Amino acid sequence: MKIETIDQLEAIYGTLESIGEASMAKVVDHLIPPYRAYVEASPFVALATIGPEGLDCSPRGDKGQAVFILDERTLILPDRRGNNRIDSLRNIVRDPRVALLFLLPGSGTTFRVNGRAHVSTDPSLLERFQAEGKPPRSVIVVEIVECYFQCARAIVRAELWNPANFIAPGTLPTPGDVLAMTSEGRVGGKDYDAAWPARAAATMW
Repeated sequence: MKIETIDQLEAIYGTLESIGEASMAKVVDHLIPPYRAYVEASPFVALATIGPEGLDCSPRGDKGQAVFILDERTLILPDRRGNNRIDSLRNIVRDPRVALLFLLPGSGTTFRVNGRAHVSTDPSLLERFQAEGKPPRSVIVVEIVECYFQCARAIVRAELWNPANFIAPGTLPTPGDVLAMTSEGRVGGKDYDAAWPARAAATMW
């Protein structure tokens, strides 16, 4: 049966009022000290945005930490080098709603932030968040609306950090393989894969 109403959904999962206190008490509108620690320990975050064309979810990672704390209600994501599609930035300019999911290597706990964002080229922020002597071209400034930790069940089930489950190199199609197929051979292939490590190292920041 296709679920089409909230009443049908709540008949399966229960109402908000029936949720355990721990599921709701963890939600706050600013960074408490434990949540600050999660942000500072996370080198990777998934950034979800929305625009007229639909939804986008973009991986963001950095050495040490991916997102920085401006104050207890404001986060900064330096926009490091990427593919220049700027899907996330285009969306934010047109619709400020964003969501962040932080991963902490080795930990089952994840951290979530829902908020409103804007793109800034404030020189002081670009200078402050440079890496390897290179400033980002812009930063994403996120105003926190709500934030909370997510329980570890999903990561425990996935055994995400279990080295025995790491995918062996060479067992998946490479980016070059995919590009060669989707472009009908115009780009990609073995030459693309061979050149990528040096190209990425030269343009990491």
